[in-house]
Amino acid sequence: MQELSGFSVPKGFRGAGGIKVQLWWAVQATLFAWSPQILYRWRAFLLRLFGAQLGKNVVIRPSVKITYPWKLTLGDYAWVGDHAVLYSLGDITIGRNSVVSQQCYLCTGSHDYRSAHFDITAAPIVIGDKCWLATDVFVAPGVTIGDGTVVGARSSVFTSLPANAICRGNPAVVTRERVESVNIEEQKHD
Repeated sequence: MQELSGFSVPKGFRGAGGIKVQLWWAVQATLFAWSPQILYRWRAFLLRLFGAQLGKNVVIRPSVKITYPWKLTLGDYAWVGDHAVLYSLGDITIGRNSVVSQQCYLCTGSHDYRSAHFDITAAPIVIGDKCWLATDVFVAPGVTIGDGTVVGARSSVFTSLPANAICRGNPAVVTRERVESVNIEEQKHD
């Protein structure tokens, strides 16, 4: 069993010094969180200022919580919905045209329950291009979700998921293949 009196955060684990961490938390709680919904570029500016790698025209709601923005990469046109938590103890990458819906929790950190001092661990999360994580999806440390995959509402993802799949459940499993639909109006003009 753990003995928490011996717990310590490993040197360099946060990826930045204590002052930068505290400054980000103050900025996130005020300038970021208090900004009007439509000020997406303002929030992107703040995140870039703290080291986030963001593509063009990202949509990040003001209620999103990001632990360490310097460990965050968002592709072009990526969306992150209201009250999503990006617990970025490890790197989080969200691909182009991907949507992380409201109340999702991307969790890159955990603890080793076998260690005497409950050692903290981190593993990256990668969400591919053109993915959709529906409402309230939990993604565990070390998970990769392949390009084009949809994860249904309230699912929990503990292992990596393949590309172009529809997945749901706790734990999330593949239920069928995701195929690209053809726009009927485009077919009429061909």
